[in-house]
Amino acid sequence: MPTPSPRRWAALTLIATAQFIVIMDTSIIGVALPHIQEDLGFSQENLSWVFNAYVVAFGGLLLLGGRLSDLFGARRLFAAGWLILPAGSLLAGIAPEAWIELTGRAIQGVGAALIAPSALTLLMMLFGHDPKELTKALALYGAAAPAGGTAGVFLGGL
Repeated sequence: MPTPSPRRWAALTLIATAQFIVIMDTSIIGVALPHIQEDLGFSQENLSWVFNAYVVAFGGLLLLGGRLSDLFGARRLFAAGWLILPAGSLLAGIAPEAWIELTGRAIQGVGAALIAPSALTLLMMLFGHDPKELTKALALYGAAAPAGGTAGVFLGGL
């Protein structure tokens, strides 16, 4: 049995933070939609795409993200997701036009689709040797999701 990494708890912090952000990005938009509509000129019919661009890209690419994680390694895909997600956030945050906002949100979804499956693989690699530690790690990882969802509602109003 391999020796557990002494940095596994620091890695868990990063993995849980990623989960927090992935879920926060789904809820942060709800409160901000009226401002986004006003600032970028979205029609009422197209406004839902600000939310949908993220979740369609995320959900649509989640299985592919898992397969790519298997093929190229969870660490690589997790790191790629960490680069892509904030790039999409930056693009969406500075978007001067509606189509750029939607593109940024879709890019965020792509990053999330790489992060989510690779995060679980990394947790198993780091903590799978000890069922008690794995339970603690999964509990902390799982707690990040509702915390991110709650934070998104508050932060979306800023």
